[in-house]
Amino acid sequence: MEIILQQDLDELGLEGEIVKVAKGYARNYLIPRGIAMEASLQNIKALELKRKKIEINRLKAKESAEQVKQQLEAIDITIEHKAGEEGKLYGSVTSMDIAAHLEKKGILVDRKKIVLEKPIKELGEFKTMVKIYPEVTGEIKVTVVAQKEEEK
Repeated sequence: MEIILQQDLDELGLEGEIVKVAKGYARNYLIPRGIAMEASLQNIKALELKRKKIEINRLKAKESAEQVKQQLEAIDITIEHKAGEEGKLYGSVTSMDIAAHLEKKGILVDRKKIVLEKPIKELGEFKTMVKIYPEVTGEIKVTVVAQKEEEK
């Protein structure tokens, strides 16, 4: 079934694109949530009228994504975590932890956009990719240090 996307989806495409998906996926998920609409002749004609507005919105979103990328690459995150003697962490540092530290610094990034191949389970410096926009990817440096034990 062909549909017209109403918003950007990483796995399908960008707003305004006509894509083929399974009928059940379109009827039960995409269309009821307003993510897409059926690609009928009437809807395709309406899309052609909106195409310029969509392009302008895409350019603005890409520009703001470039600004966020510059902010991310200028920031180094230091995360304190409990660790054993050999440098192994008790637990791990996840994308949720990184997103929380970014939020404290004033940058809002969805934790699902932070790409970690696997959770960080040892002390050290790590480079982490952040998918900000489909063609814009930033890189942040995450430093994991041992948490200082409080003396009683």
